[in-house]
Amino acid sequence: MSDNRFKIVFDGALLPGVESTTAKLNLAELFKSDVEAIEKLFTGRPVALKRDLSRPDAETYLTALKNAGVDARIEAEQPVAFSLAETHETSSPGSDFSRSEASPYAPPRAAVGDDLPEFATLKVFTINGRIGRLRYLAWTLALTVAMLVAAGIISTVGFAVATASPTIAIILGSLLGFALFVGLVVVSVQIGVQRLHDLGWSGWLYLLNLVPLVNSVFPILLLVLPGNAGANQYGAPPPPNSTAVKILASLWLAFIPLMLIIGLTLGMNGYLDQLEANMDSSYESSSITSDEDVDQSVIVDEAAAQSADDTAEPVDSPEQ
Repeated sequence: MSDNRFKIVFDGALLPGVESTTAKLNLAELFKSDVEAIEKLFTGRPVALKRDLSRPDAETYLTALKNAGVDARIEAEQPVAFSLAETHETSSPGSDFSRSEASPYAPPRAAVGDDLPEFATLKVFTINGRIGRLRYLAWTLALTVAMLVAAGIISTVGFAVATASPTIAIILGSLLGFALFVGLVVVSVQIGVQRLHDLGWSGWLYLLNLVPLVNSVFPILLLVLPGNAGANQYGAPPPPNSTAVKILASLWLAFIPLMLIIGLTLGMNGYLDQLEANMDSSYESSSITSDEDVDQSVIVDEAAAQSADDTAEPVDSPEQ
């Protein structure tokens, strides 16, 4: 075997601050295996997790293992006492215990590690796995369209029922609206957590959307920050974006500025309408005040004339 081939060796050591249970669960997720098979790797004896690798591939596997909390190392390819496919001690050349039937005392084999997938399988309705930026945008657009369609159906049903019984329409609309809201929140959390996993972050950080001010910046980070190029503690990277994903993401990116323009236009129209209403109200108030002033002037003039007639002295006639 050539000297430029390498292997990943693990002897059960963990990185500082990483618990054994956490590391085992991370390895089980990374290798798509069960915890029982992973337990056999923590014997304290060297185990070859992956063999016959180039230097770049070995670095990629080592990074994924480091993210899982495992203190593995890269070594030049050479015979070792233990491998992932053969977890019993190698005996003398004269005795062949490589087969389990040859030695009834050999521990079970732990055939994990060699099957590390290049890309993970997409899982939509779960908090496990990873999704990239464009796929996050595409799924968000699909979720928004589905919500609008469902809201339209609920409104149509509500209006139809309202003609027969307004009370039943209110109750039915409230129940369906609440169910739609819960479904929207659940799916949003699932795709948000998968996006956080792609960044190598814990899904619990999604709760930052509930923090004031932070929730105005945090969603932008999910759209802007690139995910981990290789495998991390949450699994292998997501598969490449399909044409449909790219189209949906482009539509969503075009939809955001369109909604901003529509919002600004509606806001400006509302402001102008309010300003015009205030001006009309002020004009009517000034007109009413002017009319009242005129009426008061007429009343004052009439009162003055009446007072002058009452106080005028009578004039004697010529006959007197």
